[in-house]
Amino acid sequence: MKYNEISHFSHPQHILKFEYTEVPFKCDGCKEVGIGSRYRCSFCDFDLHMHCSMPSISISHPFYTKCSFQFLSRPPGDTPRYCNACEKYVTGFVYHCESCGFDLHPCCAKLPMVLDDGEVKLYLYRKVSSPCHRCGRKGRSWSYRSDCKKYNLHVACVREMLVENWHELYFGDGGKSLNRIPSLKNTLETSHKRSKGKVKKCCEMAALALQFVISAVLGDPTALIAGVIATFMSRA
Repeated sequence: MKYNEISHFSHPQHILKFEYTEVPFKCDGCKEVGIGSRYRCSFCDFDLHMHCSMPSISISHPFYTKCSFQFLSRPPGDTPRYCNACEKYVTGFVYHCESCGFDLHPCCAKLPMVLDDGEVKLYLYRKVSSPCHRCGRKGRSWSYRSDCKKYNLHVACVREMLVENWHELYFGDGGKSLNRIPSLKNTLETSHKRSKGKVKKCCEMAALALQFVISAVLGDPTALIAGVIATFMSRA
């Protein structure tokens, strides 16, 4: 459910207002990158993902059927913890299973099990046996895999791409720095020894798949952001 304004325990001094942005932001709840829908205090430059703004007290997840994840405003204990979905450190809001010790970023915990736009359908897996089109490795973090089983993308790899290019995405420099974004297309063309037409089609489909995954990882899976994401994808 979406409200135009909310109050939040993490920012009690001001009301947070719903906004939609095509500029990347850092969520002050989970400390992860976001884009699209958010709740914001413009006075304090304070932002929250939708998932962080109205968290559930507890959740379950189909990948961990024996776990009960409780929402915490900060990771428990003094030992560094990492998200079991994307393998990145947890430094803010988190869903934590006390009995198993598993942790999930709020946006990772809410990743859709299926992304479908009518043409490309991607399924979320805890592990896949095929290599990721970004890093070329198997296993690692959760992955989105296409219905045809040709395209695999680690959730961790998408997060890495975003973190590596955070400065360029946020501040920009006339688009010049976007040339340094890791090239998914080049990776595919190197790994697939096919005819030119088939390579082009393969790359286009994989790029579209990556676009869906980026939107989901950024916390707004219902929106394919036209501005930043389209530019990001044009360089992939």
